[in-house]
Amino acid sequence: MTVPFNQIAAALVPLFYAEMDNSAANAFVNNQRALLIGQKLAAGSAAAGVPILVGNLAQAKALFGVGSMLARMYETWRKNDLYGEVWCLPIADNAAGVQQTGTITFTGNATAAGTHNIYIAGQRVQAAVAVGDTPTIQATAFANAITAAVDLPVTATPAAGVVTWTCKWKGATGADIQVGANYRGQAGGETTPGGVTVAFAAGTAGATDPLLSTVISALGDDEFDWIVHPYTDSANLDAIGAELNDVAGRWSWTRQVYGHVYSAKRGSLATLVTFGQARNDPHHTIAPIEPTVPTPCWEFASAFTAQNASSLRIDPARPTQTLVLQGVLPAPVGGRWLFSERQSLLTYGLACCVTRNGAVAIDRAVTTYQKNSFGQADGSYRDSETLFTSAYVLRRLRYRITQKFPRHKLADDGTRFSAGAAIVTPGMVRGELIDEYDALEYEGIVENSKLFAKNLIVERNATDPNRLDVLFPPDYINQLRVFAVLNQFRLQYAGNA
Repeated sequence: MTVPFNQIAAALVPLFYAEMDNSAANAFVNNQRALLIGQKLAAGSAAAGVPILVGNLAQAKALFGVGSMLARMYETWRKNDLYGEVWCLPIADNAAGVQQTGTITFTGNATAAGTHNIYIAGQRVQAAVAVGDTPTIQATAFANAITAAVDLPVTATPAAGVVTWTCKWKGATGADIQVGANYRGQAGGETTPGGVTVAFAAGTAGATDPLLSTVISALGDDEFDWIVHPYTDSANLDAIGAELNDVAGRWSWTRQVYGHVYSAKRGSLATLVTFGQARNDPHHTIAPIEPTVPTPCWEFASAFTAQNASSLRIDPARPTQTLVLQGVLPAPVGGRWLFSERQSLLTYGLACCVTRNGAVAIDRAVTTYQKNSFGQADGSYRDSETLFTSAYVLRRLRYRITQKFPRHKLADDGTRFSAGAAIVTPGMVRGELIDEYDALEYEGIVENSKLFAKNLIVERNATDPNRLDVLFPPDYINQLRVFAVLNQFRLQYAGNA
């Protein structure tokens, strides 16, 4: 037997020498991290464009500013995933950006005492109303209530019965801040005090979001399996798409860091279908949200991603359907996606949610990939679980090969060498791959191990004698998506049936 020493050489000095070798002692560990990309406020202490590990909500508020987009995204994430490691990439406002504004107009003196219940970005703000309160008094009280609610993404100023609110950051995302009264209605104890009416209007339109292309390079080759961001304009989607693509991006053979991107977009069915038709990226999942959902898109995307992460971290192949988004308010009754609308959205590559029992749940986390390079329909990358299963399997193989054969010599099958020598052959590697596949099958990640072994090819490269080429043909396990029943009923079985 030839002992494959890595360090101990021939020595004349006696007696005992030992070296350490962990190649047979370790087990595969898949440390999966999330990355939240969003805008910070000037008050936040974090440097823009530099990824940072965030341990708790208080830290997020200090780093990115109280009421900032990124701090609110982090808070929503932690409502859905308490366990995972979360990094944040803060972005400064675009210097050319414009802040979104809006108005809340109070009309009429109050004829009965009560409470204003107005929702701003999905967060309820309350202000007491006394009999006889004028619109000016009501506006002042409500503006003070907004100021007291420091985690809101807006500031407020009152004037003559009108509250003008202003988004704390610049950009088009501010337009997604929904403002409305009495979301829970009379059944929830929310009504407008007698004699008073409240009207809402948009003011200055937010414009000019930051560009992801200016901060993506800061990620380097660090692995982030879940990346969530707030933007859905084509420039930013194309930029993040280039970062993850299979040619030179995170899924390329030269980088192998993988990961998946998530965002959310509000709009009508027609708007969203048109939007979906223009996208075709297997590494991006975009959740369409109804126009009347109170929760802003950046927080919806954070909740959606966190629920996917909390499940896929445990099992990359298990479907994430039915997982409930915490901290997200559904659209009011009458404004929710119908079955036919969800079917259309999924068809055009948008990952639907559905509201059941007052809660928003994942319907199907599809990617935006719909067609191959010839423009023909292609379902191979439809479900994001396929991408996470691929990344998991490839990481397992990379770990096994690099752990067992880090400095081995390569020989043809049939070469005679002593047991234990640091030599590997195609047949030995084939055996390792089959053994790993069997383990993956037992874990419920793949299936059909016999057919896999039949189709597996491991061979030395024809022109490079130092290279092994492998055709690795896994059969990924599938998800139970549809259970179809033909209810062929009888009113009475015949006695001789």
